[in-house]
Amino acid sequence: MALAWFLGRKPPAVRLSREVPGQGFEGTRVPYRVRIEIDTRRPLRVIVEDPTPLSVVSSEVLTAGGLTLGHTVTELDGSLTLNRRGEYAWPGGRVRWADPLGLFWRSVPLNVPATIEVYPGTHGLVLPDLLRPLLSEGQLSRTLGLEDPISLRGARPYVSGDPPGRVHWRLSARSGTLTVRELERTAASSLTVFVDTSGTDVFVNSAVRLASSLIQEALALDLPVSVATPAGATPSGRTPEALRAALRLLARLEPQDPRVVGMPLVIPPIRAGGNLMVLTQKAPPDLVEQAMRARASASRVAIVAIPEGFYLEPGENPRRQWVGAPDTVRELERRAGILAEVGVLVFVLRGNQSVLRLGA
Repeated sequence: MALAWFLGRKPPAVRLSREVPGQGFEGTRVPYRVRIEIDTRRPLRVIVEDPTPLSVVSSEVLTAGGLTLGHTVTELDGSLTLNRRGEYAWPGGRVRWADPLGLFWRSVPLNVPATIEVYPGTHGLVLPDLLRPLLSEGQLSRTLGLEDPISLRGARPYVSGDPPGRVHWRLSARSGTLTVRELERTAASSLTVFVDTSGTDVFVNSAVRLASSLIQEALALDLPVSVATPAGATPSGRTPEALRAALRLLARLEPQDPRVVGMPLVIPPIRAGGNLMVLTQKAPPDLVEQAMRARASASRVAIVAIPEGFYLEPGENPRRQWVGAPDTVRELERRAGILAEVGVLVFVLRGNQSVLRLGA
């Protein structure tokens, strides 16, 4: 026993290296390879373990070891299933060793830390297809886009509903007909998806998947994208770095009502001429007010309400469904026509796959 204790007192030299992508999407599988090198001058029983983080499941238990002497190399191949979005710290594993008889076991951690980012998957509903026309205004026209106050297209006769500030008084006096200035319009230049985090965990997960689908659709249309929350917004751009920053923010997003911690519910400023999509669960009045303020610079604003207990994604486990929407969503429905007049569209998700557009 004394000889066994003496032979196992010194740890072996162990080097562990991984080959695994640092990013992946929720619900996908990524390849995984581990290389373990063990050097020892005396016979030892060695076990090397490298457990994966939570919500990242390996196809097999990746462990290596046994009775070892000299230099040994072990390579293990497998795959990782990314079950849930988030950013996970990967510890450096642990090596355990003992004498040849296995009487005295010791262990030390391996300093091989890593991080894996699990981005949200795509939305299972057809909602991204229904909202795709809202991502871009398309070609410039006389009715679509954001008015450019420094560019004059021409003049036309006054139509009921035109703002008085656009009346061309000098031309009206000269022609004898009330005439208004018609301004040039610019197409949507970007997309900003704002996620209201003051909701349940179920809503936030669904809103995150929807936001992920929308920004990927916008990038396919070559539009700069950005994701915003009450805490701030990611840089707007169409580069892989901008997409990664948006997906990273969505991966880390957790339910949190800013008003509970003493912060106002504010929509960060967006690029002029861009589109703003607001994803919310309860549509509180202060959020609707912020959306109307954003319309001053945005080409189009859309509020997408996802009431809890009022909506299921395809394939989702059944939850208790309520017969009516919250009072704030009902108030949003009553004000949908007024909001549509100022350029704020309202969508409410109902049932399993139906989407109701209000105020059209």
